[in-house]
Amino acid sequence: MSTPGGTAPAAAAWSSDSLTAPDSRPWDLLIVGGGTAGLVAAHTAAGFGATTLLVERERTGGDCLWTGCVPSKALLAAAHAAGDARAAASLGVHVDSVSVDFEAVMEHVRASITTIEPVDSPAAIRAAGASVAQGTVVFTGPTSATVDGERVTFTQALVATGSSPVVPDLPGLADAAPLTSDSVWSLTELPRRLLVLGGGPIGCELGQAFARLGSSVTIVEAAERLIPGEAPPAADILARTFRDDGIDVRTGVRLTSVDTGRDGRRVALLDDGSEVEVDQVLVAVGRSPRTSSLGLAAAGVALTDSGHIEVDQRLRTTNPRIWAAGDLTGYAPFTHTAGNHGSLAASNAVLGLMRTVRPDVIPRVTYTSPEVASFGIAADSRPGLRVHTVPHSEVDRAVAEGRTHGYSQLVLDQKGRVVGASIVGPRAGESLAEALLAGQQGLKGRAMAGAIHAYPTWSDGIWKASLAQGRADLAATPTKQVTTALARARRWWVSR
Repeated sequence: MSTPGGTAPAAAAWSSDSLTAPDSRPWDLLIVGGGTAGLVAAHTAAGFGATTLLVERERTGGDCLWTGCVPSKALLAAAHAAGDARAAASLGVHVDSVSVDFEAVMEHVRASITTIEPVDSPAAIRAAGASVAQGTVVFTGPTSATVDGERVTFTQALVATGSSPVVPDLPGLADAAPLTSDSVWSLTELPRRLLVLGGGPIGCELGQAFARLGSSVTIVEAAERLIPGEAPPAADILARTFRDDGIDVRTGVRLTSVDTGRDGRRVALLDDGSEVEVDQVLVAVGRSPRTSSLGLAAAGVALTDSGHIEVDQRLRTTNPRIWAAGDLTGYAPFTHTAGNHGSLAASNAVLGLMRTVRPDVIPRVTYTSPEVASFGIAADSRPGLRVHTVPHSEVDRAVAEGRTHGYSQLVLDQKGRVVGASIVGPRAGESLAEALLAGQQGLKGRAMAGAIHAYPTWSDGIWKASLAQGRADLAATPTKQVTTALARARRWWVSR
């Protein structure tokens, strides 16, 4: 079912630039890693006029382009199309049958990568004014390193080597040749029976995708609910949808071992005593930072107990000359986090700015159907918050499309400022943007309520939540007394 070479297109061969800076002085900024954080940092630093060298061990573009965001969303597009076709009868549209050509689906995945790849290519880095080289970086001191053994010196450096999927050491799991979010793209045939280990965002996205494409999917999650980092109502909606998709959802249980027989038959054993027959196992239980073999100790860069690079709010490490960005910092491991980090760290390093990370306004989106999107403070995290939730049965666009199983929720502090939001429904990631901007700028819910919104849209849900706060403010006793007095005065004036 799988091939070692993978189906993702290989990056075109590229040559390295000189490791010596143009003026033969130390590089203003050495960037280690050509994923999202490194790419954004290279464009930022070079744009400021700094001599910049980006070194990538394999291929530029990182996990996002080759094994993460791009291929997964291309796969989800096909899966959701199949799911929508099967559900079309509820709208009066009858599709006689839905068949999936898995080879064509994977070709769409490859084509998506190929189309986007030039944006992240060495040529694009050079066009931005930075130099780029292929090789392995090992730090040899606070301001020095080697690239495949050749010495490089720098004034400052940025480490952005990302993270890798974790595969737990369980009896028989390695013998089952488990897939991960990195290697799943090597599949050439659709797995008939797929066990997904982990019910977080990656496990849920890929699990639903393969189920809608035709696999018999079982998701095993050790926590008591799916997407344990999100609110329980969101997890409940997702679990119901998954079961409608035919997914066997097992929460609160753990995989203990995998037994592979001589005939190739695989049986997954769970700690509740149950067994699941599978053809493939997809592991999605988390990621670990790529910080080993970099020589960080020689550079004076400390690691946390979890293996992440220790950074302050400005992303500076324990070596004031070295910065870190992206997954290996321990912040939310998202592509958009890495991009923000790359810009922030490069700006601070090159210009001496004091910009700091804002973890309170990092959005999270699980791209299932329905999507689950949120940011900031959770509704039940502390007392004194004002929470307004609008069920999508009250959102006209949801009613018109027959997709009312969701909600939009706005969280405000005691001053009425937006400090969090959660949306479950189609295009939730896009609908979240308005509330996210309000939270970043410290705006009150009334600012959102006062903006004219197009009708009918999915963002009506979060807008109605902001309107609810405005109405609550108007109904408050002091405000109500003032408005009542003004209305009476106006009535008296007009009647004269």
